[in-house]
Amino acid sequence: MATPNLVNVATIQGITVAGAVTTSNVDIVDVPADDLYKVNVLYVSNVDGTNDATVSVSVSVDNGSNYYHLAKTVTVPADSTVQIISKDSSIYLDETDLLRIVGSANNMLEYVCSLESLDDA
Repeated sequence: MATPNLVNVATIQGITVAGAVTTSNVDIVDVPADDLYKVNVLYVSNVDGTNDATVSVSVSVDNGSNYYHLAKTVTVPADSTVQIISKDSSIYLDETDLLRIVGSANNMLEYVCSLESLDDA
């Protein structure tokens, strides 16, 4: 089956993924075959009360062979939150696309990503 046609969407399911950002690249969204996801928002919060940290977010549209940056070493000040993706700048990821995140320090950053799964079946 092919990626769902936006004109013929039958169901929309909300999904939220969240977790800690580490110094290792981690795919936080991995779109299954035959699916289409709309990423509405991605927040990154610095839970450290003293130190700033940086975050990079990238997307692969070819099943992990190449990644392209949405945000590169963006500073997240201590006790602050930055919005990497907003409803006004949402992105679509289709089958086998990946959304990846990495930070400059462990135990300092957390992410919350809200997305929709669009299905034409």
